[in-house]
Amino acid sequence: MPSTPPVGEPAPADGRLPESALAWLGRRSFGAYVHVPFCAARCGYCDFNTYTAAELEEQLGASRATYAEAVLAEVALARRVLGPRDLPVSSVFFGGGTPTLLKPVDLSVVVSALAADFGLADGAEITTEANPDSVTQWDLDDLRAAGFTRISFGMQSAVPSVLATLDRTHDPLRVPAAVAWARAAGFEQVSPDLIYGTPGESLADWARSLEEALACEPNHVSAYSLIVEEGTALARRVRRGELPPPDEDDLADKYLLADERLTAAGFEWYELSNWARTPEARCRHNLLYWTGADWWGFGPGAHSHVGGTRWWNVRHPAAYAERLARGVSPAQARRCSTPAPDASSGCSWRSGCATGCRSARSTTPATTRYRPWSSAACSTSTAAASRSRPAAGCSRTRWCASCSREPLGSADHADDQREAVQLAVERLDAPDDHEDVVQDDHHWQQDDPDQHDQ
Repeated sequence: MPSTPPVGEPAPADGRLPESALAWLGRRSFGAYVHVPFCAARCGYCDFNTYTAAELEEQLGASRATYAEAVLAEVALARRVLGPRDLPVSSVFFGGGTPTLLKPVDLSVVVSALAADFGLADGAEITTEANPDSVTQWDLDDLRAAGFTRISFGMQSAVPSVLATLDRTHDPLRVPAAVAWARAAGFEQVSPDLIYGTPGESLADWARSLEEALACEPNHVSAYSLIVEEGTALARRVRRGELPPPDEDDLADKYLLADERLTAAGFEWYELSNWARTPEARCRHNLLYWTGADWWGFGPGAHSHVGGTRWWNVRHPAAYAERLARGVSPAQARRCSTPAPDASSGCSWRSGCATGCRSARSTTPATTRYRPWSSAACSTSTAAASRSRPAAGCSRTRWCASCSREPLGSADHADDQREAVQLAVERLDAPDDHEDVVQDDHHWQQDDPDQHDQ
């Protein structure tokens, strides 16, 4: 079941933004995120805003066949809200869900609409996520012809038993075939996405997944720590004692193994859970988030940020389409704040960026260390205290190394990162200034999640 929406004030029906936010447009890169909420089956660990055909039950406006039409309506809305400013899109990212459950032509018309209404920056990065079993060679040929430059495959693991625990449905042998098809289609950047820490996964299993991923000869690899999210089938299995919860020391060991194997293969760590062979292979859209730039998120549940104002759409595809059909913004709620003068300056949990982290020294005890695969600070006596790099897993604490002035892995840089993360957690744990809670349309909510795990 999708996670609970954030807290915020009601968003205007016409989608208008504060003048203070619009004043910042054009000073930073501008990107587009397109959320495609459809999945062939629900993975037990996933709490993303996704829906299967059975869950949607053919509700009006929630069809895959008409989904692109709704997104095009929001693209037109975005152009009206942002005004006539020159605002070329530097990166487009289709996430989900499984974007490639839509036909290539549906994805391509969204790219065409963005290009027509906003323009694409020279060399714009256009990415789609895909499951290995959701594409064919012909699909990838069509996507590449439509201008897609980058693809991220949800590999997760090369071990069948691990995939079964995660409720993944693809055959691991499909991964190298899909990567080869993407290369043959001419994709410039190809990335397998991995998950480590699944209950029952051994260190040898994880090493095998890394080896299989590297054997595909990608130029980018993502490795994410498994998080047991409340409301998921996996969380219920852990709560009932059917599966053990992830072990933090095991997660740390697996992160270090990933860093060791990937570094030895010629990859460089550049962001919390990501490695790239070259600077050109880094995911520019992710870096846009971590450096505090602007983006518009299209689709149900998508989040946006422009000039310090953040907003998020209603989550159900039917509610999303119905609002746009009435000419109303799909935005559910928002938060407004004053943006920093420079997206790359200061230490801010909003940007998740390492630049300026030395400022944290004045407010954070030097003896404090933080395990980014955990949800709380720890002392230097723990196994994780000696790690020279952060591990993935804590969704609340993220940063990137793209703008660091020091070599990655240096002692000073590692200390700066740990202190910055601790400061970020302190800020996140502070009382919230926003008292108004805006709930999603109860009319569109799914049934009690426990009923789906019987």
